[in-house]
Amino acid sequence: MTTVPKFRRIMLKVSGEALMGAQAYGIDQETVDRIARDIKGAYDLGIEICLVIGGGNIFRGLSKAAHGMERATADYMGMLATVMNALALQSGLEKFGLQTRVVSAIPMTSVCEPYIRRRAIRHMEKGRVVIFAAGTGNPFFTTDTAATLRAIEMGCDVMLKGTQVDGVYSADPKRDPDATRYDELTYQEVLARDLRVMDASAIALARDNRIPILVYSLSEPVVSVLTGEAKSTIIREGE
Repeated sequence: MTTVPKFRRIMLKVSGEALMGAQAYGIDQETVDRIARDIKGAYDLGIEICLVIGGGNIFRGLSKAAHGMERATADYMGMLATVMNALALQSGLEKFGLQTRVVSAIPMTSVCEPYIRRRAIRHMEKGRVVIFAAGTGNPFFTTDTAATLRAIEMGCDVMLKGTQVDGVYSADPKRDPDATRYDELTYQEVLARDLRVMDASAIALARDNRIPILVYSLSEPVVSVLTGEAKSTIIREGE
């Protein structure tokens, strides 16, 4: 029997690669629908949900074109890819009856709202799922950092980071069978051991604002992670 999670409002970090399915790049509609159905399950528990989505699935297809470009230009291309992914996920969520808003850090009012903090919070209070696109709107910052920043601004209780494995390991378990899995870590341990589950600036930002991070496998339903039924690693402040 599923118990109601202790979290009132959550940030879900979805990588662009998660939308590819079995494809080399692009958007797989069945995968989008599965992720949307998963989010709907958490929403039905009464949790307020916001998301940040990456752009790796689209930008991977552009990577050859971006080779040799200055970093800022390439980063802006990646931000635009996240907007496309956000619109695809919005469509998937609305299939399941959820009200959504795509909010972009780069203004493009023909397709989505500009990011205004108080308005985004109000959307969540009204029961809408808010999808943050275009990262922070600045080059040189990853979508992990954008997710942490928005989680803080929205007053989220926790940030969920989906990966290909069931938590944080000392090394890549797919390459190193002797890699150690951690059930719990402090922010400082993640930084000191260079575990690279998220970039260092995102971890430091979460530490400074005491936002716990749950690292879990994308193959597990969000509900199972929130209720403790699925394996995950929690990163938080030490005792």
